[in-house]
Amino acid sequence: MSEAVDYSLYLVTDRELLGKRDLVDSIERAIQGGVTLVQLREKSLSTLEFLQMALRVKEITDRYHIPLIINDRLDIALAVDADGLHVGQDDLPMLKARELFPHKLIGVSASTLTEALLAQLQGADYIGVGAIFKTTTKTEAPEVSLEQLALIKKSVTIPVVAIGGINRSNLQQVMATGVDGVSVVSAILAQENIVEATKQLKDLILLN
Repeated sequence: MSEAVDYSLYLVTDRELLGKRDLVDSIERAIQGGVTLVQLREKSLSTLEFLQMALRVKEITDRYHIPLIINDRLDIALAVDADGLHVGQDDLPMLKARELFPHKLIGVSASTLTEALLAQLQGADYIGVGAIFKTTTKTEAPEVSLEQLALIKKSVTIPVVAIGGINRSNLQQVMATGVDGVSVVSAILAQENIVEATKQLKDLILLN
């Protein structure tokens, strides 16, 4: 499945950025604007609430044929038959995730070349590298320079997606490293017009 996946504009969710707007509606608008992959990240919901949210989101992503990735929670990914799972360095180990979730996309967060190479060796489908710039949505994430990002991209053969503080002003710098795509949160979800904000990011990606 990973061969057919378009990683170019990867939306990671954060409901806190939306104010009173509905998350599922906002995701649909982002897809209409050009998002190619959606990761549902929910750290504060109960398991039941996360499951209910994931089922609603899956209806939308299925309708538009966009892969749905669940962050961290294998149980939710299994329960909704998500297209993939994304794990961090402190989450379920990659090998165990692959054993329990075969034939699905599995992405791994990495902030060093060593972590990236290990993720590839263990069978990850793609790597999320960051944080590239300071970000308010994940304050504890270590910063990765553009030079380090380019080195990681050159050193692995699986897709690399950059994440962390990426927006219209710095997106082209990031794409110039050769990465397969960018993950964004506030550059889409914190914007007043989600469709237009997404289209502008998409246009910048297509320039590379």
